[in-house]
Amino acid sequence: MVRASLRAFSMNRLIGSSFWILAAVLLVPSTGCKTEMAKAPRGDRVGAARHEAHDAKRPHDKAAPGEEYERRRDNPFHLVANDPLSTFSIDVDTASYTNVRRMLNENTLPPADAVRVEEFVNYFTYNYPAPEGEHPITLSAESAACPWNPQHQLVRIGIQGVHIDPARMPPRNLVFLVDTSGSMAAPNRLPLLKKALALLTKQLNKRDRVTIVEYAGRAGLVLPTTAGDQHATILAALDKLFAEGSTNGGDGIQMAYDLAQKSFIKGGANRVILGTDGDFNVGLTGAELIRFIEQKRDTGVFLTVLGFGMGNYKDATLEKLAQHGNGTHAYIDSMAEAQRVFVEQIANLVPIANDVKVQVEFNPAHVQAYRLIGYENRLLNHQDFNDDTKDAGDMGAGHTVTALYEIVPHGVQIQVPGTSSLKYQEKSKLTLDANSNELITVNVRYLPPTQKQSKLVTAAIDRQSRPFAEASRDFRFAAAVASFAMLLRESPHKGETSFAQVHQWAKTATGPDELGHRREFLRLVQTAERLANQQKR
Repeated sequence: MVRASLRAFSMNRLIGSSFWILAAVLLVPSTGCKTEMAKAPRGDRVGAARHEAHDAKRPHDKAAPGEEYERRRDNPFHLVANDPLSTFSIDVDTASYTNVRRMLNENTLPPADAVRVEEFVNYFTYNYPAPEGEHPITLSAESAACPWNPQHQLVRIGIQGVHIDPARMPPRNLVFLVDTSGSMAAPNRLPLLKKALALLTKQLNKRDRVTIVEYAGRAGLVLPTTAGDQHATILAALDKLFAEGSTNGGDGIQMAYDLAQKSFIKGGANRVILGTDGDFNVGLTGAELIRFIEQKRDTGVFLTVLGFGMGNYKDATLEKLAQHGNGTHAYIDSMAEAQRVFVEQIANLVPIANDVKVQVEFNPAHVQAYRLIGYENRLLNHQDFNDDTKDAGDMGAGHTVTALYEIVPHGVQIQVPGTSSLKYQEKSKLTLDANSNELITVNVRYLPPTQKQSKLVTAAIDRQSRPFAEASRDFRFAAAVASFAMLLRESPHKGETSFAQVHQWAKTATGPDELGHRREFLRLVQTAERLANQQKR
């Protein structure tokens, strides 16, 4: 049972922003996020050797030549006695799922680091309650037995963004930034990108604005700002694009942002839509490019990053661009996916909640340990939650965000090293609220677009003892998707499960599935099972 109380909470904007940049890499991780090179908090520096030994055994850990993925390790379990809080930025990206789908459709198991669990789970929509009242988002949660480890509990947290009536859609100011370098010549790159943007163009009206910029050896203006209902003009400009030359993506991004600002629509959706395989090799790159994008995000121009192609796909680069640009990262592997992104979910282009952060407090009376499933490169320091200057993920109209926690109740054995006893402090005493039936309290903080003070949505979730089979259909499907991703990653936390078991869980939770996305998932699970069996022979 969820007992949610919504309240607006405003705080003074804190001055300053903390972020660090690793100049030794092409692009740096998102502000405030921890990567494997970052120092882990006290109590978290456990199991590194176990992870390394496990990583060495992963059979399909090699990416295709030319493809790049950021290394990440699964979040460990945390003892509530040491750290009762979990804080992270939301993530609405879906690129990992569609990129892995492309690999499975080519009869290839993905490299482990291509699989980001949260992007698998968030690819699918769920039937969460619609927002009501002052907030553009609503918060819900549910718990049941964990299917891959029945001694544990699984908690699902859901955030639903408000839906916008197409007739009331605010005007959109879009700059199409098209990579026309030589690496984009293949049919599944520039030709597919042009068709995808044509689909988007046909959804626009006279209140919208479109500008087209291309970049190869240098950036160039293809189409000056044009009314969105001039479909023939926009499509003709797209049709003239062809691929050749090197990749000066930095200059292209600079020009695109400048033009977006010149045609800025106050109160509208202002966005640069970048389509590329991610191969930036000329012009502004690395830390300079990240700093530029960070500066531009404060102007109200957001960034959508669309990945295309195979064999040269720079996933790590594109993910970081989107993270730093208040944007989203999607991978387009087919016209069907273009239809999903630009027709079914076109409202997502309209921002409704910026810098959305989640902080979960676990009741030590009922929870011994917990683990956040996925979001490894979206983790935040606990103090970042109340810092309105700290960047986090953004939600568009209709977006849903799902997060899963695996919880270890008291009385269940778990090997998680604790910290040494303190010399100057004693352990805190439990409050009266700890004696209640509450399992966790979820806090979500967001910035309304154009505002500088955050608002807070909070919900307290009661403890339940319920078998997995009695959980809601969406709960069971999300759990199946997460388990599938952990199997593909060869996660040390995958528990006692198999592809066949995942298929069974998902099959009983498919539901109406009007668009067929869940049925397609069932087919991908069967493909992965076949490929894994072939690999064992």
